[in-house]
Amino acid sequence: MAKDVTLYWGSGSAPCWRVMIALEEKALQGYNHKLLSFDKMEHKSQEVLNLNPRGQLPTFKHGDNIVNESYGACLYIENQFKSQGNKLIPDSSAEMALMYQRMFEGLNLNDKINAVVYYEYYVPEAERNESVLKKRKDDLASELKLWEGYLEKLGPGSCLAGQHFSLADVTIFPAVANLFRYGLSADRYPKLAQYHALLKDRPSIKASWPPHWLENPQGQGTLKDV
Repeated sequence: MAKDVTLYWGSGSAPCWRVMIALEEKALQGYNHKLLSFDKMEHKSQEVLNLNPRGQLPTFKHGDNIVNESYGACLYIENQFKSQGNKLIPDSSAEMALMYQRMFEGLNLNDKINAVVYYEYYVPEAERNESVLKKRKDDLASELKLWEGYLEKLGPGSCLAGQHFSLADVTIFPAVANLFRYGLSADRYPKLAQYHALLKDRPSIKASWPPHWLENPQGQGTLKDV
């Protein structure tokens, strides 16, 4: 079944990483994949545009089915390959509700991370404003305090929807890993640091760890003062 799956992806992209973790969790190792360079604009190639008119990654294909939104691809993978690998949607209605709640709240977290991390990339130097950047960092700090509270309520050793690894973790762990890659203080956010430490060596996450992070383990300090 894995040979019917194709993924176009970019190293370090949280949306791509989500889909890769889901594929690993569902025992779909050996799927076809193509690592593309954002710097070289390979995601805008005709090969990608034929499948994904937005020219974005991930671009995911299973047989004739194409799902290019990462959350949609993760849900598709879990439902299409429900009987194999690890179960990623809990049976308990309470855990399922919490899983969906945290999954989609994760979109807010990603937006606030990106607003800070990519500020200099997207905003021309002449238009940059320190007060705007500070406001973005303050917004991110407020968001992170929410997630600290969620994890504290669940207790030590918990995943995001309870004791079991779920699609909430598949979709949100890459964002958490990016936080610490960009210098987030583990002392200031101990619950997120514990969650990161709990999952970073999980087989699906280790197998899909961004290759350029392995080549250059030293991240950046963009978030050190958040």
